[in-house]
Amino acid sequence: MERTRFGLFFFLLFLLASQMVVQSEGRHCESKSHRFKGMCVHERNCASVCNLEGFSGGKCRGFRRRCFCTRHC
Repeated sequence: MERTRFGLFFFLLFLLASQMVVQSEGRHCESKSHRFKGMCVHERNCASVCNLEGFSGGKCRGFRRRCFCTRHC
């Protein structure tokens, strides 16, 4: 029983620490790309189209693999 509590404690501590790292990087806003056509397979292609739209990068997301542009808020 003690091992389970000990493991759960460290798992929660790790989870909390990972959330702090994400928050310290700053906020990122996302918007669906208007110029990207088709299914997003490579994030490099998505990012280059998003750069043309004035964003800093892009990611392929979701079940339908759409291109979402990202920028710092």
